[in-house]
Amino acid sequence: MLMRILIMSFLAMVLAACATGPGGGMPDVIVAERGGFIPEGIEYDNNSRRLLTGSLSEGNIYAISNSGQMTTVIQDAELTSSVGIEVDEAGNRLLAAANTAQGMPMLAVYDLGSGEQLAMVDLAAAIENRAADSSHFANDVAITSSGTAFVTDTSTNIIYRVDRYYNAEVFLDLGADAGLSLNGIDYHPSGYLIVAAMATGELLRVPINRPNNWSLVDLDFPASGGDGLVWTPDGGLVVTSNNTSRVLKYMSSDNWRSAQLSGMARFEGQGTTAATVGTEVYVVQPQFSGDAPPVILRAAF
Repeated sequence: MLMRILIMSFLAMVLAACATGPGGGMPDVIVAERGGFIPEGIEYDNNSRRLLTGSLSEGNIYAISNSGQMTTVIQDAELTSSVGIEVDEAGNRLLAAANTAQGMPMLAVYDLGSGEQLAMVDLAAAIENRAADSSHFANDVAITSSGTAFVTDTSTNIIYRVDRYYNAEVFLDLGADAGLSLNGIDYHPSGYLIVAAMATGELLRVPINRPNNWSLVDLDFPASGGDGLVWTPDGGLVVTSNNTSRVLKYMSSDNWRSAQLSGMARFEGQGTTAATVGTEVYVVQPQFSGDAPPVILRAAF
C-alpha cells in the first residue's frame, strides 16, 4: 500500500511538472479565453508576477493568467490601439506605444498599480515641419534606468525620446525611405539601444549619447522579420521573427558590435514579441486574422 502511494505521488509530480513546464510556474502553452483583441505586445510584470499584453484592436492592457483568463488592467478611452508595451518596475509605470484612430503615434503612460493615466504624449508633434499627410506607426518602446523612454516609428524610421517629464523629441531620424522598418527596441545598461530593422533582418546599435554614430551589429545569422526584442538573464538577446515562425537568441562578446546566434526556437503560426519570465522566454501569437484566441507559448531553445 505504501509503495502504491509513493508511485502515485511520483506520477502526480511528473504530471504537474509537464503541465507547468520547465519553469515550474507557468505552462508551456497559454490560450487566451477569447480572440479578437490582437495582443501584439507582451511583457512580464515582476512586481505583481503577471503576464501583460497590449491590444491592437481594443487598446486595453490585459493580464493573462496561466489558464488564459483575461483581466483588464488598463482601460482608457484615449488608448484605442496599443502595440509594444514596457513595464518600468522601478517607476511603477507601464508604457505603451500607441496609435490614434487618426494614425498619430503616441506614448501612453500609466500607473502600474492603479491604471491611472500619467501621460499621453503626442510623438509626431516633436517632428519639425512635419508634412500633414505623413504616415506614422508607433511600434515599440524601451525604458532606461533613469526613466527616459524611446519609441520606434516604423513608417518614418524615427526613434523618439521622451524624458521623465514627458517631453518628446526626435532622437534619431533615418528617413522614411531608408527601407528599414524600425520595429523592436531595447535598452542596454552600457548606454545604447538595440533596434530591429524588420525589413532587412539587421540590428542597429545606437549610442544614447551619440545617436548619429549608430552602426549595424555584425550578425552571423540574419534576424529576418525582427519584431520584439528582449534581454535574457544570461546576457543574451532574443529576437522574435514575425515572418519565419521562430525566436532567435544571440550572444555577444564585444558589447554588441557583433553577435552570434546561440539558439533558435521554432513554432507553428506567427509570433511578434516575447517576454522573459525568470529564465524562460514566452512569445505571443496575436492571431491577426479570424476569431481564434491568441496563444502565449514557451520558446524551447
